[in-house]
Amino acid sequence: MSKKVEWYTEFVNESYKPSKTDVVVLFYFEPAKGISRDEAIGRIASESSTGTWTTLFRMPPRMKKLMATAFEVDGNFVKVAYPLDLWEPGNAPQLLSGIAGNIFGMKALENLRLIDVTLPKEYIKHFKGPCQGIQGIRKMMKVKKRPLTGAVPKPKIGFSAKEHAEIAFETWMGGFDLTKDDENLSSTSFNNFYERVKFMTKMRDKAEKETGEQKDALINITAETKEMMKRAKVLHDNGWRYAMIDVVVAGTASVQTLRDTLGDYKMAIHAHRAMHATFDRNEKHGLSMQFLAKIMRLIGVDQIHSGTAVGKLVSPRKEVETIAETMREMKVKEEKNNLLNQDWGNIKPGFPVASGGMHPGLIPDVMEILGNECTILVSGGIHGHPKGTRAGAKASMQAIEATMNGVSLEEYAKNHLELKEALDKWGHMRPV
Repeated sequence: MSKKVEWYTEFVNESYKPSKTDVVVLFYFEPAKGISRDEAIGRIASESSTGTWTTLFRMPPRMKKLMATAFEVDGNFVKVAYPLDLWEPGNAPQLLSGIAGNIFGMKALENLRLIDVTLPKEYIKHFKGPCQGIQGIRKMMKVKKRPLTGAVPKPKIGFSAKEHAEIAFETWMGGFDLTKDDENLSSTSFNNFYERVKFMTKMRDKAEKETGEQKDALINITAETKEMMKRAKVLHDNGWRYAMIDVVVAGTASVQTLRDTLGDYKMAIHAHRAMHATFDRNEKHGLSMQFLAKIMRLIGVDQIHSGTAVGKLVSPRKEVETIAETMREMKVKEEKNNLLNQDWGNIKPGFPVASGGMHPGLIPDVMEILGNECTILVSGGIHGHPKGTRAGAKASMQAIEATMNGVSLEEYAKNHLELKEALDKWGHMRPV
């Protein structure tokens, strides 16, 4: 169409050099049939900033300074720079409404994927980041070097509050640091949240007394925001150091609110990513998981599920490594068409969490990918142990010990019965 009608190409300037205060976003894009490259990337920059579909009768001079600019194109990848003044300080939902908003529904784009974002110091200084971070959690749990460990009672939902706590006790007694609610357990007729906390607290105290170790749980507080705040206080009043939130379904606004509440209690946030694959599984469209992890670190989660690359869920090794880098590093270096530079300033690092189809035989694989600075959740892989949950947890701890000592699991199993029994059942199989 005539430029007298449309003005999308005015948002394209390949000679533009971003300022230090620009928010820069990396997109993958595919124009729809009949749409040129510049028309497509111009629409991305326009619709996510100050533009609209046609030229306007009246436009204040200020608008020119607020226009986003598509400035660097590499095949189907484009970087778009956004002036800082477009963004309200400390408002994560508003950022997503812009860079991850209407642009994904435009007919002129066959596919669009937001891969990463560089957030300038002037933007991130308005956010709190994790309350505890990696070092705070290690100090809190008295775990110096090895990965933290945890498990979900399986099946993931159906136990009574008392049954749930009894399985948690067996998990702790096998050496695990944490037990965890699964994403779809909040408060049900057969497992009420407040009853669960009561039984879990009793079993935690017993496990700590018998083992002399710190024990905690990732109890799911996900609900309406005010109810989450109420549940957070109950956890705090009962001596818990963590709370779990299904961060995608709860939304960035409620996570920011709960970061304030839990931060006042010096508690850590465990972020379950339930629903993430609805928008990050398609490699050509939607949002990347590393972008989600970045936003969640920014607004204050202390750890988030990253996948395993070897378990039952879709999680390519490269993606797992990229999420880990996004969560753990203080300065992230650009990697062509995958990562953008990021200086986290005073934002603390957080743990990536490996989960989904784990068992003792896969622990060396996960630790080879993630190292020690991670949380490993082994759920069905302990509860399905031939001798039960406690033996399964012991087998997993033995697998971690062997890996940290550079000994093969088969060699270590010669003198560790629980590990041997786990290997006899599962070997090194990768679930699908």
